[in-house]
Amino acid sequence: MRTHTPSRTTSPLRQAALILGVVFLLVGILGFIPGITTNYDTMQFAGHHSQAMLLGVFQVSVLHNIVHLLFGVWGLAAYRTWNASRAFLVGGGVIYLLLFLYGLLIDRASGANFVPLNTADNWLHLALGVVMIALGLGLSRPSLAGNRT
Repeated sequence: MRTHTPSRTTSPLRQAALILGVVFLLVGILGFIPGITTNYDTMQFAGHHSQAMLLGVFQVSVLHNIVHLLFGVWGLAAYRTWNASRAFLVGGGVIYLLLFLYGLLIDRASGANFVPLNTADNWLHLALGVVMIALGLGLSRPSLAGNRT
């Protein structure tokens, strides 16, 4: 009886990095599309004065959208190897958990809210952080790791 070892391109860990990379790219692009981003005319490069809202819910700025695009590029680049995929998922998850904590601690009406962040962003950052770390650690367990190339 032969067991299936994931190939280089079907490793669940690498697939997760690819999927999240594509999602981050799409979110970054959608943040620059009027209509999908409401109050588009109020978008600023950075800061809490940007009232642009992705899907009418998540406060965004040019900087916020660029961060999503960079995470997307990181995810696509990480997809190339097992180790890079794991680093993207775990490292990116840690970054999002830190961003969640930052969003809880800052005064949203101050200059410290430079990303900008609102309550919906904070909850999303918490969920992203937990999910990314869970994927990075869970999919890298020895029974799932298979071929690490």
